[in-house]
Amino acid sequence: MRKGIPNLSALQAFEATARLGSFSRAADELSLTHSAVHRQVSALEARLGVLLFNRVRRRIALTAAGAEYAGRIRQHLDQIEKDTFSLMSRATLGRRLHIAVLPTLAAHWLIPRLKVFERQWPDISVSLSLRTLPFQFDDQPFDAAIYHSHAAWPGTQGQLLFPERELVPVCAPSEVGAVSDSEGFELANLTHLHLNSRPDAWRQWYEHANLAYPPQAAGGPRYEMFAMVLAAAQAGLGVGLVPRFLVERALESGDLIMPVEQPLPVSQGYYFGYPTRNDPSPALRAFEQWLLVTAKESFQA
Repeated sequence: MRKGIPNLSALQAFEATARLGSFSRAADELSLTHSAVHRQVSALEARLGVLLFNRVRRRIALTAAGAEYAGRIRQHLDQIEKDTFSLMSRATLGRRLHIAVLPTLAAHWLIPRLKVFERQWPDISVSLSLRTLPFQFDDQPFDAAIYHSHAAWPGTQGQLLFPERELVPVCAPSEVGAVSDSEGFELANLTHLHLNSRPDAWRQWYEHANLAYPPQAAGGPRYEMFAMVLAAAQAGLGVGLVPRFLVERALESGDLIMPVEQPLPVSQGYYFGYPTRNDPSPALRAFEQWLLVTAKESFQA
């Protein structure tokens, strides 16, 4: 028994009162009486030993501690609701998977191919959520994840889908002419676009090219995901380092160009993994096998 957790009904009464700003409105939402909600909130304050609301006549206002606690409780209640609906859906609507995936990989590679999986496995529903940083499966409601790494995450099983191989510098064609002079083109004159999760990529590129890393290169704008770097490059905001497979079509069409033919080799790859604590479901096995076949077809050497 978790002795440190207050009664769930009291937490719901407190969260509704905090959100709606009234015991009466909270009572209407929860189908309770005003006095019942008031008693639950008062009992919660007594248990915590913390004043959650300031009461002035018939009006209430959250204290600083109450506002902070309300925000945290709201997140937890939302997660409980999502987990409950997910469990109910699996029991009543067939087989469902919830996969964490990198945003640009999802948009440019995975989602355009999911129709093939749907035709092969019409009873399996695949939901996607975006995650750019490593996480613990124990803390997240995911069946599996597609992520970028040097190796499989600890405590997971799964396989390498495909190696990233290299990052290439890309920019809009107009950018090259804008910074060329009588002595020729200089990459250092372009604004360098950075990815938050790979802050040293440009420094590594210059080192691999045996060039000095110009101080102004480090001052370029930073973006949360490759899709933003690509959009910025296409908009003429500078030059970005992105995986070659993401820009092959744009390079072929001429929407983007490589201002210098110098890639940066990388050792990381894209992995599909899931926690080792449970045996994977048949649906997860089916999705894994489809991913492996699809990746092999997409990135055959």
